Amino acid sequence: MAPVHDVAIVGAGLLGLAAARAVAAQGRDFIVLEQAAIGHDNGGSKGTCRIFRLGYPEPEYVAAARQARELWHALEAETGRQILLPTPHLTFGPQLDGVHDAMRRAGAGCELLTADEVAARFPEIRVAGPALLETESCVTAADEALAALASAAGLVDPGDPAGHSGPSGARLRTGVTVTGVADDGREVTLQTSAGPVTARVVILATGAWTAGLLGDRARMAAEPRLEQVAYLAPATAPQQPGRPTPIFICYGDPSPYGLPVPASNLYKIGVHQSGVLVDPDAQTREPDQAMLGRLSEVAERYLPGYVPEPVATERCIYDNTPDEDFIVDRVGNVVLGCGTSGHGFKFGPLFGEWLAGLAFGSAPPPSQRFGLARF
Repeated sequence: MAPVHDVAIVGAGLLGLAAARAVAAQGRDFIVLEQAAIGHDNGGSKGTCRIFRLGYPEPEYVAAARQARELWHALEAETGRQILLPTPHLTFGPQLDGVHDAMRRAGAGCELLTADEVAARFPEIRVAGPALLETESCVTAADEALAALASAAGLVDPGDPAGHSGPSGARLRTGVTVTGVADDGREVTLQTSAGPVTARVVILATGAWTAGLLGDRARMAAEPRLEQVAYLAPATAPQQPGRPTPIFICYGDPSPYGLPVPASNLYKIGVHQSGVLVDPDAQTREPDQAMLGRLSEVAERYLPGYVPEPVATERCIYDNTPDEDFIVDRVGNVVLGCGTSGHGFKFGPLFGEWLAGLAFGSAPPPSQRFGLARF
């Protein structure tokens, strides 16, 4: 007879790995099912880098980001991997005042600069008005983060530099697709491409695939979008070698952003929520020329230190909700973690704590704003 696990975690992206780490820390029996591999091309957690910032117009998010930062540092100490790379960050645009106010109230370090001061201190970035400089921001080494979480959860060999292969008999099963979720009130049976898997609680950390697996159990607004980012090369040698170009976010419509790529002279840019709605199983890797043109316009407007024609592009799936708040909730014996694309990566290990807390009833839901009732 197949075992009944305490927890089955579906998805080995950021949220699934973070949940696995938190579950493992409680000494529970669990299994992680992943349809492809850690960091696979069709998932929302792939790539080299993300933005870590405290700057939000809502104090609740500022507080959560500070909590997550401490958890990232604990993971760095545990695994010996550097995940957060300190990098200056400039915020500007229509929501600047709200971000500034929330950060001041939270006691987060920041400094308001004029456009001239930005040009003098960061000549590779161009802004038309005032900007808020964050002093505690970072670039998150996303691939290192996934590897560290997998290692800390006991899913992979800690000596594996890529963190993508597990020992024989590991709790991580890759290449396994979950096709159905049946909750009888006592336990949950997952129908998978490798046969049924049963657990007392299931954590669905399946991003854009969550709505399809959840079915009619609950109403949720899911908007999977296929986004595109671009990578730029510097136009000239940096004026201050060794200092990274700042991260930037322009709050507005559209909302462009950019960040330096770790261990590289490249700069990554994108426009938040600019992609088209897509079936997550029907993604394409081919560049979208119209989106590529908009990215070049972003480079020309904000990045005088870089060549506006990208040297590389990348497509990625976004898993969002209409209000851009996350979904962290429980329906019966199924715990949900999704709707996190665009600004969720920074909260990775905190998501793990929240999801494990919901699975075992050891902690209340993190916030009503993340519940399904709002839909």
